[in-house]
Amino acid sequence: MTITTKTGDQGETGRFGGARISKDDIIICALGTIDELNSAIGLLVARQDLPIDAESDLKTIQATCFTIGAQLSTPKNVSKEAQDYIPRLSDDDVRFLERKIDEIEHCLGPQRKFILPGGSSAGAMCFWIRTIARRAERIAVKASYNEPVDEQILVYLNRLSDYFYVLARFLNQESGIEEVEWSGGH
Repeated sequence: MTITTKTGDQGETGRFGGARISKDDIIICALGTIDELNSAIGLLVARQDLPIDAESDLKTIQATCFTIGAQLSTPKNVSKEAQDYIPRLSDDDVRFLERKIDEIEHCLGPQRKFILPGGSSAGAMCFWIRTIARRAERIAVKASYNEPVDEQILVYLNRLSDYFYVLARFLNQESGIEEVEWSGGH
């Protein structure tokens, strides 16, 4: 198998089941953003200074991003057999994130003001990844206007941005870096 298929040179790409679609279709934009999100998480995982449990959690999240991509790349008009082949997000995937958010929040001090993104390089990366997750959520919502998008995907992406927010705060705290609170532009 080669990476060069020579089938996308005319501005179209294939979806699961063989359908061709324009590369600028909103569903392909959603897929591309999920891919970007997954790659950014991979960059964070590549760091040598992450807590072991965070690294494991991030790899679980990456696998879930592939599941989201599989769901988004499958048109709703493919056969039932093809639909059954594709993995699906579940309530457990969302609960995993919610449980991790709760665990991390219990380790953090109260937040009284908006926090400027930054801090340690790992913390800053998490703030950046959070924004990619938010963009992925917005594009998935927009895509849902054209074709059905599993609601679990939207919920998961929303929680994912929350996860990266609290992880950023936690990694900064673990690095001994104080949060910089926004002071209203002063």
